Amino acid sequence: MRYHNITKDDMLNGDGLRVVLWVAGCSHCCEDCHNPVTWDPYGGLPFDEAAKEELFEQLDKDYISGVTFSGGDPLHSANVQDITALASEIREKYPRKTIWLYTGADWEEVRHLPVMKLVDVLVDGEFEKDKKDNTLKWKGSANQRVINVPASLRTGNVVLHCED
Repeated sequence: MRYHNITKDDMLNGDGLRVVLWVAGCSHCCEDCHNPVTWDPYGGLPFDEAAKEELFEQLDKDYISGVTFSGGDPLHSANVQDITALASEIREKYPRKTIWLYTGADWEEVRHLPVMKLVDVLVDGEFEKDKKDNTLKWKGSANQRVINVPASLRTGNVVLHCED
């Protein structure tokens, strides 16, 4: 897996103050994407032990609510295996921290992936330029959903984390 950045003390990509891992690799290539530099799965830097240590240093802080995986697409074929392993390690080491994940895929396409058992909130769906709305919380376009993953897995229906 490769990544472009680790953002610290982020308030825009989930509840509370978060650390955000921006991975490389996205096949959705949405028009007017806010981060097209992350599309290339061979771009950025290797996510090595030093990068993981940097991420965990942030998660060690009491005031950090959790981690957000974004990019790119954490569920891109170049990322999903490593993101699953990393999410598992975070869940074990930081059981009180939340895990958010942004993907261009729809919930219905990814709900059966093993990583979903580790994610608290999923923001799904491609960014759609014609549905862009800067007033929406935690998403860029009206078609996207902010999904409570544990509740959705439990009920078998999409349960939103919050209303727009």
